[in-house]
Amino acid sequence: MSLRHSRGSAAGNIITLLLLLGIIGLGAWLWLGKKEESKPASEAQNSSAPAKADSGVAKPEGDAPVPIEPVTGTPTLEAANTFVPKDNVLRIDISEYAGYGGLIVANGGLEPNADSFFAKEYGFKVAISMSESETWGPLNNGKLAATATTADALAVLGRQFDAIVPVQIGYSRGADMVVVDRGIASVNALKDKTLAASQFNESEFFIRYLAQEAGVPVTVLRDLDSKPAAGSLGLVFYEDAFVACDAYQHELATGGGRLNGCVGWTPKTDEVIEASKGAAKALVSNRNLLVIADVLAVNKGFAKAHPEMVKGLVHGILEGNRRLRDNQAENIGVVAKAFKWSEADARDELAHVHLSNAPENRAFFAGTIDSAGSFGGIFQSSVLAYGSVIKNPTDPARFVDSSFLDAIAKRSPFSEQKIAIAPIRTSTQAALEGEPLLSKDIRFFFEPNSSNLDRSAAQNQEYLQTIKRFLQVSPGSTVLLRGHVDNARVNEFRQSGGEQLVQSMALKAMELSRQRAIAVSDALLAKFPEIDKARVESVGRGWEEPTGGTDNAQNRRVEVQWFTIE
Repeated sequence: MSLRHSRGSAAGNIITLLLLLGIIGLGAWLWLGKKEESKPASEAQNSSAPAKADSGVAKPEGDAPVPIEPVTGTPTLEAANTFVPKDNVLRIDISEYAGYGGLIVANGGLEPNADSFFAKEYGFKVAISMSESETWGPLNNGKLAATATTADALAVLGRQFDAIVPVQIGYSRGADMVVVDRGIASVNALKDKTLAASQFNESEFFIRYLAQEAGVPVTVLRDLDSKPAAGSLGLVFYEDAFVACDAYQHELATGGGRLNGCVGWTPKTDEVIEASKGAAKALVSNRNLLVIADVLAVNKGFAKAHPEMVKGLVHGILEGNRRLRDNQAENIGVVAKAFKWSEADARDELAHVHLSNAPENRAFFAGTIDSAGSFGGIFQSSVLAYGSVIKNPTDPARFVDSSFLDAIAKRSPFSEQKIAIAPIRTSTQAALEGEPLLSKDIRFFFEPNSSNLDRSAAQNQEYLQTIKRFLQVSPGSTVLLRGHVDNARVNEFRQSGGEQLVQSMALKAMELSRQRAIAVSDALLAKFPEIDKARVESVGRGWEEPTGGTDNAQNRRVEVQWFTIE
């Protein structure tokens, strides 16, 4: 009897349990149904809308991008070969960028054109293709007559790149941008942070250039879970700059925190900032930092065999730039059509470009331009910025052939053109009221216990050139020279004379540091009289701002703070 009762009780328990589970399931189904009905109609109907995380940042479409395996060393190109024109047509590759609008205007579009400047003046036609991948290899291998690239890339490609550069196309002015987390105020603050970028183009060069000037080492990382070396900036590479920006936006949206910014160009960088809802900002663009210079690279074998065609390319680009600069309204349509933009969009994109004229071109290659980066300066900056990546750097003169440019610049209307690069100001706020873009500590050498610069110290002349370069590549920028002395004797002063003596000596230290900063300013303006003295300010900080180390010699320094207009 007990067995029957026992079995009957177990069955009852099972039935009861099943009933309870059924009731719970029914309740959950009803609750979820009501929740689904309460969703806004727009959300229910638009399942493809970008998902939003708790951060409020909109995710880009698709899965989070995966970093690429970084190339060790420099890229390897296809073997050198000579481009041979077929049917008298030259093949040139460009990317979708308004800076190449002058070439398009001269050609009357992208297709070979019997009515183009090239056909009418020089008897050849041009077929322009567009791609976002790098075309250095096809140019080297003779598949292209020419390609548009940036001056910094030539330093990376080095001796294997069998090309000449006969003309500068223009400067990017605001198209390239470093976007970072809201709390990052300067390039120096990128230490121990990680940015997304793309390798061996203006994206990587731009951030490497800034980091090098700020004294911040760069560590290349293979994935998002890796960390940069202490005190360095980590770079994670993606397929291209747009993908890099998408990766940063994904991290913002999910709160991953493994990326602190990205380096790319418009319009993607603007989209990331807008989608961040205030979590990200533009640290710097190249609107007034002219180190991204577009040039035409021409297959060297082709240039040697057909110098008259190369002359025609140079002439056509200068003429197309002139037409687009002087008569934008008449020529904007052909640019918009080529890129499949509206004319309004084409005008907006051209606002991020400075199309170079003949005298600007000649100054760019001669190194005499005082309001933007020069070919040699950018090339050598690229060598320094990439550091050990470039094992055996070549000389920039290897690529330059300015003979075509020199001949054409003597003709009218090019002979009447003037250099016209000026700062772009969007605010009346003085530059020094904000944060400096970057700071660099320089130990100038002075005569003992004096504010007189040691004229025999070769380093001093090199350091003056460093300051001049800051001002040169960024029209309208300002430097603040902050003088410092060491604080090694503060305890000695305190022991011998108390706080009163410390305060007295602190004032003398402040004045000495000020005089040393002024001495640097005076030497700079004497060496480079073309610099506007209003762009250089000096202040003394005494021993109030030590570097934090125990090396007193390092505290005897001048800190150069660089303020750019943004």
